[in-house]
Amino acid sequence: MSERIVALLVVGILLSVPAAAEPQLLWGDTHLHSSNSFDAYLNGNQTSDPATAYRYARGLPVVHSGNRARVQIQTPLDFLVVADHAEYLGVMKTLVEDGIPREDLGFVDSAIAYGLEWYIRRAVDSDGGPAAFATVLPDTNDVQAAAETKLGFTIPGSDAISSTVWQQAVEVADAHNRPGEFTALIGWEWSSIPAGANLHRVVFTSAGADVAKQFHPYSSTDSNYPEDLWNWLDETSAATGAEFTAIPHNSNISKGYMFPAETRLRGTPIDEAWVKQRAKWERVVEATQFKGDSETHAALSPDDPFADFETYEFYIQQGPSDYKAGEADYVRSALRTGLAIEERIGFNPYRFGLIGATDAHSGVSSAEEPNFWGKFARDSTPESKPARSGTGGRTSWSMSASGLAAVWAEENTRAAILAAFQRREVYATTGPRIRVQVFGGTGFEAGAEQAPDITAAGRAGGVPMGGELSALTTAPSLLIHAAKDPKSAHLDRVQVVKGWLADGKTHEQIYDVAWAGDRQAGSDGRVPQVPDTVDRETGAYTNEHGAPTLSALWTDPAFEPDQRAFYYVRVLEVPTPRHSLLDAIALQVDPSTTGYGPSIQERAYTSPIHYRPQE
Repeated sequence: MSERIVALLVVGILLSVPAAAEPQLLWGDTHLHSSNSFDAYLNGNQTSDPATAYRYARGLPVVHSGNRARVQIQTPLDFLVVADHAEYLGVMKTLVEDGIPREDLGFVDSAIAYGLEWYIRRAVDSDGGPAAFATVLPDTNDVQAAAETKLGFTIPGSDAISSTVWQQAVEVADAHNRPGEFTALIGWEWSSIPAGANLHRVVFTSAGADVAKQFHPYSSTDSNYPEDLWNWLDETSAATGAEFTAIPHNSNISKGYMFPAETRLRGTPIDEAWVKQRAKWERVVEATQFKGDSETHAALSPDDPFADFETYEFYIQQGPSDYKAGEADYVRSALRTGLAIEERIGFNPYRFGLIGATDAHSGVSSAEEPNFWGKFARDSTPESKPARSGTGGRTSWSMSASGLAAVWAEENTRAAILAAFQRREVYATTGPRIRVQVFGGTGFEAGAEQAPDITAAGRAGGVPMGGELSALTTAPSLLIHAAKDPKSAHLDRVQVVKGWLADGKTHEQIYDVAWAGDRQAGSDGRVPQVPDTVDRETGAYTNEHGAPTLSALWTDPAFEPDQRAFYYVRVLEVPTPRHSLLDAIALQVDPSTTGYGPSIQERAYTSPIHYRPQE
């Protein structure tokens, strides 16, 4: 056969292979509660069921479960996970509205069922739902001892109720799933909270209702230990073929148990099996949401002028307890801890990507500051926000109107979205849809940040966010491009957050790599704060000090080939009004009475790119 014929055959084969689809940017919420969640129902959400949640996310107007107003998202989502608590799934709603089925109950359980129906209905009718909710919360401060006791109390017939509600919920998800247009992902929340240590995980799958009906969501009534959840995921995935991912959230209130360095919740040492199993199932964490921001804390990152952001210091428990920020509670310090564990054990359990989500319990995913409808149905109006609830004096103004999950996926389908989570090509924002691309490597051409096709330039020279670099002999560079949300503010700056391990200790440093205007970096490398233009009387602001896009090609000036490291990008907007200021203006009260500053700098956090030396 002649060389010409061979060449033609090769060309024909290449032309017949479909080109790989370029990732597209999708926006969604992986953490939304409907009236099927017991705490949502007890806190006033008796009407926003999963179908309502999907309709709102898709951009349709719905009736708010608390204030009964017509509400609508400003920009529809591309995907949604209705992640109702697996604990007592649908039980409160069924108990109040239909009663506990008596067919399989004996005399004693029937009597208990009657008493519970009377108590819960009376609590709901008298607006005493929050007090009823508090009865299932832990009343001890001993986390490890509390973990040995499963959550809550027995409700006769609750397993049968939850099973029926789960079957209905997955059918509703399938009914709203529109591949290529809107993805309804099937999931739930595992809500372990021993002695107020928040260890919650959202779990979702790419499977449809036909597969999801073969299992029942694992809950903290089964076990409070994360490794038991992972074991269940191992077994269920093998038995059904379903793929899962588990997403920790609110590490900021985990009391030092979300990202341990040496000892796990059971009090035994972290070992290789624990590390590998966690890394298998938990490839992404929720870095920001209604109950505060978990990127870092001012006490842990004292040299970071932007660390004190939407700090939430209220544990979910019956009695008050002083808040203490620890390294095992925050994402940045956990990423640093992961480097040290990898050095010690040989594997990194905390090489995770970052996303944002809402954790709304009202059935409406509202992460927009001027269109924020509160966490629960009962705190959706300015008049209801000042009421103190829970422990430590929390008000509804303590909630952050955050966040969203940004996903670089080949298509808007269940399988493609889960695949993006598994490879960590995702990032978090605190609400605005800031478009961010980050690639790391050593093969970028000079001026690549000005390339007309950043995606092509990035993939030609490196790996995307969530990727890994290894055994480099020259310093890696990050190719970064950020663009503002067309409906939100201009951008202030782009920063690179680096963490590394040297001489057995972990370190961090923040670099300003691109910024708006003619500000100059000081001798310490820091760029001055952007002016705050938010008008305290009207809530208006200007974009005069920001830029619509910012790009950079940054090379690590302190790279050492033998040091483990990670790099992630933080993008900040110029200051905009916080929802509490807008409420204060509407109420005609002094904004300081809300207890929160009038403005915030919304932001995005990308998934890290890790560097691993030659082993």
